[in-house]
Amino acid sequence: MQEPNKSSVTEFILLGFSFSPRTTPLFFSVFLMTYLLIILGNSLITILICLDSCLHTPMYFFIGILSVLDLGYTTTTVPQMLVHLASENKTISFASCVAQMYIFLVLGITESWLFAVMSIDRYMAICHPLRYKVIMSPQLCGIMVIFCGLWGVISALVYTLFAMCLPYCGPNKINHFFCEVPAVLKLACADTSVNDQADFILGFSVILVPLALILVIYVNIFIAILRIRSAQGRLKAFSTCASHISVVTMFCVPAMVMYMKPGAEVSPEEDKKLALFYNIISAFLNPIIYSLRNNDVKRAFLKVTGWGRAPE
Repeated sequence: MQEPNKSSVTEFILLGFSFSPRTTPLFFSVFLMTYLLIILGNSLITILICLDSCLHTPMYFFIGILSVLDLGYTTTTVPQMLVHLASENKTISFASCVAQMYIFLVLGITESWLFAVMSIDRYMAICHPLRYKVIMSPQLCGIMVIFCGLWGVISALVYTLFAMCLPYCGPNKINHFFCEVPAVLKLACADTSVNDQADFILGFSVILVPLALILVIYVNIFIAILRIRSAQGRLKAFSTCASHISVVTMFCVPAMVMYMKPGAEVSPEEDKKLALFYNIISAFLNPIIYSLRNNDVKRAFLKVTGWGRAPE
């Protein structure tokens, strides 16, 4: 690890996006509306899962946790981005930057491992349906989520310590819309090669290992599905996996590109687009993916709101 922080920097300036004055109000409105829809969609999913006993299953338990994580890490970054779009003051204190970086990493890493846990749940449901409810007990589901959270807390702490123990002695303009590790490291007044190597190694444990686990599990799931004789049964099994594969791809692939490429290859504009994708767009689409084609969620919505009966 590098020598202790001797920084004279007390605050950073987040440059954000390079919008023209004419288009800034338009993008502000788009981001604000998207954020409000993220809050509405993920909150609705969480509330429905809590209120409807029919959704008290392992799969929906994990989807509820996913919605809470989506709410958390978008709220960590988007409100501040909106404030900076609406005002000339784009500063963030050193302590706030560290806190934002750490909280974002905790939630993001936890979500990465949660996807792996959700794939295990799908494997048990499809490959061992008769023992599914016995094996995937509430206690085991709770332990799995706690594991994801603890891994997120520990890994994020290591990431943050490696980044913020470097000296920051001059430039304080972060070419990003929030304090993300790769963007902050570019301002360090020291060699960051050790940090790049550490981030790459940590990337295996927080991104590649969950992805590899998901890949292995889904290979086994697809083999099991192909053995199903009924075409309708195969279609139903595939449809239960499609949503999970979609959200994993939207979140993990951009995150892997962001955190596992060498610092010398960092392109600020590309990184901002990638971060926008796995930070905002995935959180916006997750409730849509998990609800539009899901009759259980539709029934729960109609039951809770009392708007009518869901289609049988």
